[in-house]
Amino acid sequence: MSDPAQCLKEFVPQKAFFVAFDSDGCVFDTMHIKHQECICPLMISCFGLQPVAQGARECKAFADLHSRTRGANRHRALVRILRDLLPTHPQVRERDFAVPQLPHYFAWVDDPQSVLSHEGLEQAVDAAETAEARSEFAQVLAWNLSVNEMIAEKVKHIPPFAHARESLERVAQHADTVVCSTAPCSALEQEWGESGLADYVRILSGQDMGNKAGQLGAATHGKYQDQHCLMIGDAPGDLKAARTAGALFYPIIPGQEAESWKRFLDEAFDRFLQLDYAGAYEAELISAFQRCLPENPTW
Repeated sequence: MSDPAQCLKEFVPQKAFFVAFDSDGCVFDTMHIKHQECICPLMISCFGLQPVAQGARECKAFADLHSRTRGANRHRALVRILRDLLPTHPQVRERDFAVPQLPHYFAWVDDPQSVLSHEGLEQAVDAAETAEARSEFAQVLAWNLSVNEMIAEKVKHIPPFAHARESLERVAQHADTVVCSTAPCSALEQEWGESGLADYVRILSGQDMGNKAGQLGAATHGKYQDQHCLMIGDAPGDLKAARTAGALFYPIIPGQEAESWKRFLDEAFDRFLQLDYAGAYEAELISAFQRCLPENPTW
């Protein structure tokens, strides 16, 4: 079986610097429409959460938009909601609702060897050793397929955030560029293609090619000098991936996307090229970013 990440492993530098861009919520304002209008309604219907729909919506918004797990792979987010957040929600407790638990699926998501993609789910269904496990994976597989179909149908013609296009144009002149995302590659191809931004990146890398840290590592390891690699993202997972891969990090702060891109265009990218980005400047940006995303909900 071919390796979906082979193009990243074979990525050959053409410039001295490297910049990776996250997509959802970073370059494109797609987070809310994907999570609130596509993923969340299907989560409620597919997993029988109608009796606590409001609580489910609040948990979904917190997990995916307003907390430290913002931007996480959709399967990790689903596990956090069903296993950790929703059972503690006041509406669930008031109504004595039993939140569905999927232990085989949870274990699969927790396994660092699992490929958390649609193809990975299909393989998990085939590899399931019991009827119970097969049923769990089939249920999630149906949800995942419905999500992909609804996103393809609804999420169209979303423009990039202000100043993102100009930033991409400028970065492409000075650095090798790739997209590093947890979205399916098919969604990236649609969004980046219809906006014309695909012209500014060499590879559109999504969940099919592994997690973000793996994507970054495959593209950069042993290929660039220290402080020559930068990850731009809007979620703590982007920061973690950058650190794991030995890259610097520039945050697009949720709710301040236009201002973040303007600062990058006017100031931060020049500092990166001048090797004056690491240290106090980067730390100040990351501190402001982390203050916007709490770890625990108020309930």
